[in-house]
Amino acid sequence: MEYIYAAMLLHKAGKPIDEDNVTKILEAAGINADPVRVKALVAALAEIKIDEAIKSAPTFMPTAAPTAPSAPAAPAAPTGKEKPKEEKKKEEKGEEEALEGLGALFG
Repeated sequence: MEYIYAAMLLHKAGKPIDEDNVTKILEAAGINADPVRVKALVAALAEIKIDEAIKSAPTFMPTAAPTAPSAPAAPAAPTGKEKPKEEKKKEEKGEEEALEGLGALFG
């Protein structure tokens, strides 16, 4: 992930995303840059227009916290049940899909 951050920082600064610049950013952050990974990142980003990828990426809006009811409600009796497994799977699947969308930004 650090490699992508370095590339994004260079992009934001208007600097060319090349092997030397990515390596310098990583070393400045105290990370030993792997030349193979740096080369692969630069090659993967060569074909991508980062500004367009950022604009087309889905945005993640935090969900609003539920509001408290105006009158105190009676405590619910514990049922001993958690969320059904199907709901858990749907939540996990949604999170995985969101993370996959981020991966599509960089090839």
